[in-house]
Amino acid sequence: MNTESYDRAKQVQQFDDSKTGVKGLVDSGITTIPRFFIHPPETLSDIKPNSTTRPDAELIPTIDLSDLRPTIVEKIARASRDLGFFQIVNHGIEPEILERLIGAIKGFHEQPAEIKAPVYSRERNRGVSFSSNVDLFSSKAASWRDTLQVKLGPTQPELDKIPEICRNQVVEWNQNVTKLGEVLMQFLCEGLGVDKERFKEMNFSEGRTMVAHYYPYCPQPDLTLGISSHTDPGVLTILLQDQRGGLQVKRGEEWVDVKPVPGALVINIGDILQIISNDEYKSVEHRVFANASREPRISVAVFFHSSDRDSLHGPLSELISPEKPAHFRQFSYTEFMGRFFTKELDGKSLANYYRLSGTTE
Repeated sequence: MNTESYDRAKQVQQFDDSKTGVKGLVDSGITTIPRFFIHPPETLSDIKPNSTTRPDAELIPTIDLSDLRPTIVEKIARASRDLGFFQIVNHGIEPEILERLIGAIKGFHEQPAEIKAPVYSRERNRGVSFSSNVDLFSSKAASWRDTLQVKLGPTQPELDKIPEICRNQVVEWNQNVTKLGEVLMQFLCEGLGVDKERFKEMNFSEGRTMVAHYYPYCPQPDLTLGISSHTDPGVLTILLQDQRGGLQVKRGEEWVDVKPVPGALVINIGDILQIISNDEYKSVEHRVFANASREPRISVAVFFHSSDRDSLHGPLSELISPEKPAHFRQFSYTEFMGRFFTKELDGKSLANYYRLSGTTE
């Protein structure tokens, strides 16, 4: 390959200008992926067989929310401290609602390109947008997925802005996931030993953003990723994934599969909650493999974050003592998210940027 003739910026811009996403590439019949999707060898070295991944490890706990409250609180707190990830069952959301949402998101992404193109945008403040790779122009390598993003709160977009093919299901999901998020935040507060309404008072359940990912078949899945290793910037993430698998969590130096459990939702701690909890809870790196199956993988994440963009956030005063001083400096949510959107997704937790010197997890 003649490297001198390769204009990466031009190729990336042409891809973005097409407004068809990764699925457009697949639909065109490609058998090799464009060069700007190829990740460096050090990123790909541990996604091959016989590496340090542990596909059979049952390290990600599944917690039954119909259990006794003290048991639920203890299990959630332990998982949040040790792993930063857990799954939940008997969460009160009917399986049919989960299935309808997965089907509707699949339906959106599989519409003709000319129907999706008007929604395609990189404007951060749009209530509804379709795009491929939020960090397309800042990352070292793109990843093999397309995304529909909907800002659900504090104010839901006008209904006619949400694509009709998934409108009812997104509205239904917002209602259900908001209630569940509030319940989970109560458990997390109790696990920290603070008032169970503390996070609600901080407006942590009001800011909600949904990202609905579509991972089409990748002809060279050993050369790229579905999502590169990253942490989530917000407070809490509730993820609905289909049964195809591909999500992995970093545990020390190993990668552990988050095996799909029928009817379950995946919960993980975000960077802000690690800071607020003064390192009690952990925001950990996770990634998704490129999809080698002819059938697409679908996942829908809702990120909970503060709707109060200007107040200062930092470790809760109740969790600071002479024995355990604050590990992080204070910041505004506006500053925090500005920093998130100017870095590439592939990287360490933003919590480390705000960490005070001399402190460790």
